[in-house]
Amino acid sequence: MIASAPASVTAILLAGARPIPDPLAVAAGVPVKPLAPVAGEPMINRPARALLDHAAIGQVIVLTQRADAFAADPATAWLGAHPRVRFERGGAGIASSLLALMEAGDLPFPLLLTTADHVLLDRAMLDQFIAEATGADIAVAMVERATLLARYPQSRRTWLKFRDGGWSGANIFWFGSDKARPVIALWQEVEQDRKKGWKILSAFGPLALIGALLRISTLRGGMARVGRRFGLVARLVAMAQPEACIDADKQADVDLIEAILAAR
Repeated sequence: MIASAPASVTAILLAGARPIPDPLAVAAGVPVKPLAPVAGEPMINRPARALLDHAAIGQVIVLTQRADAFAADPATAWLGAHPRVRFERGGAGIASSLLALMEAGDLPFPLLLTTADHVLLDRAMLDQFIAEATGADIAVAMVERATLLARYPQSRRTWLKFRDGGWSGANIFWFGSDKARPVIALWQEVEQDRKKGWKILSAFGPLALIGALLRISTLRGGMARVGRRFGLVARLVAMAQPEACIDADKQADVDLIEAILAAR
């Protein structure tokens, strides 16, 4: 049984800059990727509006090293003026920045984390994710390969392969309580290898790695095993919408996203 959604979720919108110049930012002539235009406006605007328009979301924290760049751009200056939006300075990595905010004690749970390049994020995705993640200490949104390719066969993703299919991250994460802190600390250790599925799996123990390689483990079972290891409730949210794992990571993604938005 899925628990009812909490009255107020703290959303964290990642809008940082990588150490090396991002090709989309360079091509658009903007200082950070979230300011690069998609469908006529900076990509950060659509996920920011989706979060602010959802009844379960309380405050939205924009995590970035360049708050000044968003304030200076007329198309994103509204974020700094919004009463439910605040900017926090990001550090060298996502996990380290999260831990720093937690240490400051001004980060009320539950937390929903997503990215500024999640341009297709909408109410339906948030409805499903919040409903299924509520009650978990940590939850991760994923899209199964068949779900995506049935509608968008041209889309190229990084897949983690398990007995219950191939899975791609949907860039939506849930941290329901302070019990998630050890998992975030582990994330900090391996986030530089986030595109290397085997490295992430091995961090959760040899059984998870071997099980994935031999196709004897399901992703859902693996999540439950991670939860047991850390003494918490860990949950996979298998997203129904294939668009949930299409982010604006490269120009081909932007072209696809703009086609999807135009069709809507």
